[in-house]
Amino acid sequence: MKNHVCLGAITGSYGVRGEVRIKSFCAEPSAIGDYGPLTLDDGSVRKLTIVRPVKGGYAVRLSGVPHKEAAEAMRGQRLWAHRDALPAPDDDEYYHSDLIGLTVLDTGGVELGRVHAIHDHGAGDLLEVRPRGGASILLPFTREVVPTVDIAAGRIVADPPHGLRPGEGDDLPEG
Repeated sequence: MKNHVCLGAITGSYGVRGEVRIKSFCAEPSAIGDYGPLTLDDGSVRKLTIVRPVKGGYAVRLSGVPHKEAAEAMRGQRLWAHRDALPAPDDDEYYHSDLIGLTVLDTGGVELGRVHAIHDHGAGDLLEVRPRGGASILLPFTREVVPTVDIAAGRIVADPPHGLRPGEGDDLPEG
């Protein structure tokens, strides 16, 4: 989905009329319906109409979804908007898709890896950084840990807390 930004995901069906339950990833969750037709992972393009808020998201109608079975079959599909339909982010704001693939360097210029994904488990965003070899590390996406994001240069400068750098803690005794 190059040139697209993921705005949400279908979490299941809702009711018996073909409505789906979605989780919005937008800063203002109800704005998910403001960006025109959305593209699903399967390549289909659907018009989205919010019906009502529900626990954990919204019940919505997607064009071309006639019944509950069709809605349920869409579970897990992500909803994508073309990048041109979205507003430019403010200073110090980023679309997650802009961060994926950026090289992460420590403050001394040593490469830590590349951003593979951004996770949010409720306590703030975490950058999943994959080094060339070894296990991924998760860095809190805070100004303290990530003081510099330079999308134009394709890099992020990070100052990981002790124990989060690749290889650190490998010499600790088990237990």
